[in-house]
Amino acid sequence: MNILELKKKAVALRKRTWQLIYNHQNGHTGSDLSCADILVALYYAVMNQNAENIGQKDVDTYIQSKGHAVEIWYEILADKGYIDRADLEKRYSTFNSPYIGHPTTEVKGMEFHTGSLGHGLGLGVGVALAAKMKQSRKHIYVLMGDGEQAEGSIWEAAMAAGNYNLDNLTAIIDHNDLQISGTTDSVMRSNPLSTKYRAFNWDVLEVNGNNMGDVVNVLTKPNDTNKPRLIIANTVKGKGISAAENRADWHHKIPTATEYQAGLQELDAQMEALNNE
Repeated sequence: MNILELKKKAVALRKRTWQLIYNHQNGHTGSDLSCADILVALYYAVMNQNAENIGQKDVDTYIQSKGHAVEIWYEILADKGYIDRADLEKRYSTFNSPYIGHPTTEVKGMEFHTGSLGHGLGLGVGVALAAKMKQSRKHIYVLMGDGEQAEGSIWEAAMAAGNYNLDNLTAIIDHNDLQISGTTDSVMRSNPLSTKYRAFNWDVLEVNGNNMGDVVNVLTKPNDTNKPRLIIANTVKGKGISAAENRADWHHKIPTATEYQAGLQELDAQMEALNNE
């Protein structure tokens, strides 16, 4: 896909996610919309992984440490053929459904249970180290939130990754500056993250995480540093829906009927603008 097609895909998947959350009255709306461009770039332009080869020796692994933003991931897995969209739309967040509020290995495409914040990077370090030992060409991508940088387990994993020179590991921080109870700096200040990760022997890059071209470019940039790589992706929480943008209360908020219709109209307008480019 070219960049324009990726932009359209991101808008389309934001719309499906918006619909899924509203129809089932459950989901982490702001966080889903925030990281949509990152996930679209990974799944449609960067990763060596598909529904047929996932789990094989040299196939890339994706771990979503910020597991609460699972609805956008479900929609991507459905679009890519890992799971059945009709089944997702029918059973999301229902009794005995595998499509729950956090990632689970019961869903094809999700190789690890996550959602207990701070655990994903440690998992990624383990997979990356194992891949090195097996001489695998696998690359490991881990998506974290900026709020979970307050977890001590993140820094233990970061130290291990730098110690073992895991240049087959790319961690991405969805850096939208908000978490469930306010700004990250007011809850538990973690900035400047770049300085901290460099001190742990990481190669650190920073990018506009809602600019598709920039995201693809940074994710495909060769890593010749012999270090793990961190991408600080500066994003807008609730991106694409003006009522939700930069609003901490949209961390787990469900749109009203009026907000829902207004959001659909905004996303349709964004798609129309892209179609006219």
